[in-house]
Amino acid sequence: MNILVLHGPNLNLLGTRKPDIYGHETLAEVDAMIQAHARDRGAMATCIQSNSEGEIIDLIHEYCHELTGELYHDALIINPAAFTHYSIAIRDAIEAVEVPTVEVHLSNIAEREEFRRVSVIAPVCAHQIAGHGVKSYLMAIDVLVDRVH
Repeated sequence: MNILVLHGPNLNLLGTRKPDIYGHETLAEVDAMIQAHARDRGAMATCIQSNSEGEIIDLIHEYCHELTGELYHDALIINPAAFTHYSIAIRDAIEAVEVPTVEVHLSNIAEREEFRRVSVIAPVCAHQIAGHGVKSYLMAIDVLVDRVH
């Protein structure tokens, strides 16, 4: 199984941005944990971060669309960050590629500010995992790998 892991806006600041909410690990450390856990589960994870909505959509198309993606991956883990709450375009891209997708969040968005409680992305995902810090990503890998076994 090849899993694309997309980190949305501001996740490049992990470790320094609100560590009490998002943790002390840097994005490089998070990616290393994700890749190691994927290998342990017999999968491969490609991790990419972008602050751009359009680039995230392009990456979903490039990596997750069987007919047009040269770098085809058969599953997606996405932390859309702020795009969670308003990006119908990312939602539509996920829906269009039809690969198993898990939405993840480091914090528990249901317990945050009112505007963060609604995800427009969740309805097109197989699962949403939130509030477990970095472990949210590892749990998402487990969900995807277990789904194919």
